[in-house]
Amino acid sequence: MASATITSKGQITIPSRVRAEMRVAAGDRVEFVRNETTGRFEIIPATSSIRELKGVLAGRRPVLSVAEINRILAEQGDSGR
Repeated sequence: MASATITSKGQITIPSRVRAEMRVAAGDRVEFVRNETTGRFEIIPATSSIRELKGVLAGRRPVLSVAEINRILAEQGDSGR
């Protein structure tokens, strides 16, 4: 278990082992999120690295094609506004 001390300015230093496991570095933002089940706060990275996002959308296809969207808009005419 890792721990940190709160300074007089309300700041903490996240231990290096925890930063490494969270994959956060100097300048990264973190969020404090309350776990509604336990009532405890969790620290999570506020942003993801672009490398971590690689492949997130792989295999997904749009719900509607451009042609389908155009057809629906044409059918609605001015009533869609």
